[in-house]
Amino acid sequence: MKILALLLALISASLIQVTQASEDTMANFTKAPLDEKGLFTNVKGELSQGGLNVRVPFLLRRFGTYFRSSNGAPTLRKNDGAALRANALNKEKATVTWVGHATVLVQMHGVTFLTDPIWSDWPSPMAYIGPRRFVEPGIEIDNLPKIDFVVVSHNHYDHLDLPTLKALAKRSVDTKFFVPLGNAKLLNSQGVANVTEMDWGDTATYQDLTIHCLPTQHWSKRSISDTRKTLWSSWAVTGPEKRFYFAGDTGYFPGFKEIGEKLGPFDVAAMPIGAYEPTAMMKASHMDPAESVMASLDIKAKHVLAIHFGTFDLSDEPLAEPPLLFREAAATTVLAGDKTWVFDVGETRPF
Repeated sequence: MKILALLLALISASLIQVTQASEDTMANFTKAPLDEKGLFTNVKGELSQGGLNVRVPFLLRRFGTYFRSSNGAPTLRKNDGAALRANALNKEKATVTWVGHATVLVQMHGVTFLTDPIWSDWPSPMAYIGPRRFVEPGIEIDNLPKIDFVVVSHNHYDHLDLPTLKALAKRSVDTKFFVPLGNAKLLNSQGVANVTEMDWGDTATYQDLTIHCLPTQHWSKRSISDTRKTLWSSWAVTGPEKRFYFAGDTGYFPGFKEIGEKLGPFDVAAMPIGAYEPTAMMKASHMDPAESVMASLDIKAKHVLAIHFGTFDLSDEPLAEPPLLFREAAATTVLAGDKTWVFDVGETRPF
């Protein structure tokens, strides 16, 4: 029965329409570049991550994460999922829920999807080693509505969490997984068969929605020998009435303006605001709160949801600092006030 289920999932994945944006379409994007070794790279080339004098002490601090206080972490507002399950097929009411970290549950046009889902406590190859979780997920995985599809931004452990992806695939054979190029092999090896790989500029359709794989500025790595062998991306999901953008994990780069010009405006943008210290290591591949606001303006977001802060011990800035600086940076822009969203973990809001 397990083999049959996997075969059905593979067939289902093959039926998803994936197209490459052509020169005469409004949403044409340049494909992800490769370096002279054939590895994926960024438009600006390989990113600086600081010298060993920065990286080694940083990694040692992450090993001591178990002893770090959780003071300043986001508040948990446990969601029982009842309203989300009731709303799953509602084409009129769109909602966004922050599950924690970069995991967002979105409902729009009667479709429910997740971004970078992680329910694990330790985003690392081994439990109890590396950054620990300060705030539990805002909703139990068993209380989720049926998940129609998942988008994954890249293969770092806090974004591509195999235990969670396996649980979602087991929960429903119909759930589809959209990943950047090179990531399907890993999911397939773990029994997650309903996977579609996409390059920057590719689109896929799901019911009334279009799923766009889009540029970002980051990198990939899960082991010593696989640096930049798989692609990283941001994602947009657009429908007849609603438009959602998920930045994934990224540094600030000119591509945000291109995304805004070609696909904006967006009703909601989920933007990372944390993991920016130490600057010498993080600047190129993560945004600080002010840069997140700039990126949101670039893509023409009507509302911006702060993500990627306070859930895990990933960096050196104080846990409570990112949302404070985020609100401060937005206060002098068109995103001031109720257009700047800092949720409790588990909070749902219509859009």
